[in-house]
Amino acid sequence: MAMICGAAQQRRVQNKPYIDLRPMHFGISIGVNLQDIELQNVGPQIVEQIGERTVLVDADTWNPGFSVGVLADMRLHQHLALRIAPMMHFGSKHLVFRDLDDLNDAGHPRESTQDMKNTYISMPVDLKISAERFNNYRPYLLAGVNPMINLSGKDQDFLQLKRYDTMLEVGFGCDFYLPFFKLCPELKFCFSLADVLNKKHADELTDINKRVFTQSTDRAVSKMVVLTFFFE
Repeated sequence: MAMICGAAQQRRVQNKPYIDLRPMHFGISIGVNLQDIELQNVGPQIVEQIGERTVLVDADTWNPGFSVGVLADMRLHQHLALRIAPMMHFGSKHLVFRDLDDLNDAGHPRESTQDMKNTYISMPVDLKISAERFNNYRPYLLAGVNPMINLSGKDQDFLQLKRYDTMLEVGFGCDFYLPFFKLCPELKFCFSLADVLNKKHADELTDINKRVFTQSTDRAVSKMVVLTFFFE
């Protein structure tokens, strides 16, 4: 049994043995993302020229998108690095509005939808804590903050998000040392630190009938899951 365990842990020839000793190195990234948003409904509301209405809104699906970016990794310690990874995230959030005071022939609330397309420029700054390298792999954890700029949004949509957001992100991954480069698959979970709902948007709508949908929520918190592949 001891011989079998010893064979399983046998050292192999290391690819790219000095890459982690560089004070700084760079790379590129591609990946996929899932965007979500948590909305706080206000319940019954009084809308000018319409009266009392109750509309519930929810993000009913997780829509996949894609991400591309670059990477700069600065070595701080044998097991610690500061990493900046600017990225662009393309995706969308699908919202469903259910009007409890407007029923269809089957007695169910009528539904309206909004496909909220989002293009984010993000500038995450993370601390990467790595385990000891063994053979050609090295797992790690990371955490940091991610300032983001939302480049999209239609003026006459039901809901509109603020242009700027800051997310807290945590994640994990593993460095795989290949003969010609290092491949790092990574999974991150991102959460907004503030309310991202643009509350001034209702006053900008030219269609007063849309305001009952716009005012159905008074708080929005964005969430995102990102699976990224870094090539260093």
